[in-house]
Amino acid sequence: MIRKTYLDNAATTQVRPEVIAEMAKVLAEDFGNASSSHSFGRHAKSVVEMARKSIAKQLNVSAQEIIFTSCGTEADNWILRSAVRDLGVKRIITGKMEHHAVLHAAEAIAAEFQIPLEFVRTLPSGNIDLEHLQELLRSGVPTLVSLMHVNNEIGTVLDLAAVGKLCRENHAYFHSDTVQSVGKCRFDLQQLPVDFIVASAHKFHGPKGIGFAYVRKGIVLQPMLFGGEQEKGLRAGTEAVHNIAGMAKALELAYEHLEDEENDITSLKHYAISQLQQHFPGAKVNGADTFYNIVNVCLPIAPEKTAMILFHLDMKGIAVSRGSACQSGSAKPSHVLAEILSDEDLKKPSIRISFSHYNTREDIDYLIDVLQSV
Repeated sequence: MIRKTYLDNAATTQVRPEVIAEMAKVLAEDFGNASSSHSFGRHAKSVVEMARKSIAKQLNVSAQEIIFTSCGTEADNWILRSAVRDLGVKRIITGKMEHHAVLHAAEAIAAEFQIPLEFVRTLPSGNIDLEHLQELLRSGVPTLVSLMHVNNEIGTVLDLAAVGKLCRENHAYFHSDTVQSVGKCRFDLQQLPVDFIVASAHKFHGPKGIGFAYVRKGIVLQPMLFGGEQEKGLRAGTEAVHNIAGMAKALELAYEHLEDEENDITSLKHYAISQLQQHFPGAKVNGADTFYNIVNVCLPIAPEKTAMILFHLDMKGIAVSRGSACQSGSAKPSHVLAEILSDEDLKKPSIRISFSHYNTREDIDYLIDVLQSV
């Protein structure tokens, strides 16, 4: 039997057993429509609102600032579009290494509303150039800055406080795609100068098909979907009560175990890097000071083997990624790596290894063994 080794946790995560149990309970007992006025509906509505309060508590915000969506992509699109359409934004500033949920949305919205889309420079480390951002913001044009917290491909980390401070000083709105970091590091949104963040439950051991947006109190967005009055009229559609309950449970457990799991995963990442560099002299980590559960490494393997390396690993039961899972079927080079790698290194195979608390050193040892056989 082939050993199954899952090392693609930046793409999605295994659902915790406690989350599955919580969702099964809600599916069995709280199946009412949360918009119905009878007792079945009221019970379902109670589940939804308790979940909202739980999530808000974890982020130190009020429950009314949490809006449930189907995923992070929906939340990103809604916030960017409403900022331009409804908040008077006349320019979007983003980065060329953003997830396509932001990058493609920003491109489409800028074209539709005929407003400038400007890109802040990327440093060789993979971080954004804060001095350049400051220069761009000085123009005084009403602006939305959209920059992700943790890059989903290489794991570089944005200084949310520093960017938020620049945005506040220049009267710009600040949106951050925090899909890779919610549930993996603590947020105090009362202290962080961020206007919007988004999350997706399947990134922190919850179910797929559910996420949320945080919209700072006092900012009035208009809906992207029209229909019923769900989510205070901001997001029409019958609530997926079981998914909402599962997301809240997953986030609660993520923060309950955060420090222990972060320490274990950090140790595992360091072990993986040391083993890769030991067995593949010349292997280089892409990006600097990266998030604790992601390592993207450029391997000193012949470029002609690049196309087959993931297939070979998959045949041996190993799941890693070439980049974002959303574009894993594409033959094009990663737009993230294209920003920071030389043409020579871009031809070599780079793989993203992303960890969870379910991984072990034995997983890394098996990965190294299989890579050596490529």
